Amino acid sequence: MSPRIKKLIGTILILMWLPVYALLATGIAVHTLPHASGVGAFFFYLIAGTLWAVPVGALFPWMMREPKPRQQ
Repeated sequence: MSPRIKKLIGTILILMWLPVYALLATGIAVHTLPHASGVGAFFFYLIAGTLWAVPVGALFPWMMREPKPRQQ
């Protein structure tokens, strides 16, 4: 697969993932944070603010990897 196609697919996946993750995190926050302490809210925002980057960070090496040369 060419690098351009991989970057296009990766970009589309990221643009689909971020709104879904934001809605999930917001839904959890609405139900959890009103009953949480200040420390609990801090840790929620700390985890929710960085957790979105795990799948995106796993996707970047795949997007940037050069294709293997074909053997003849």
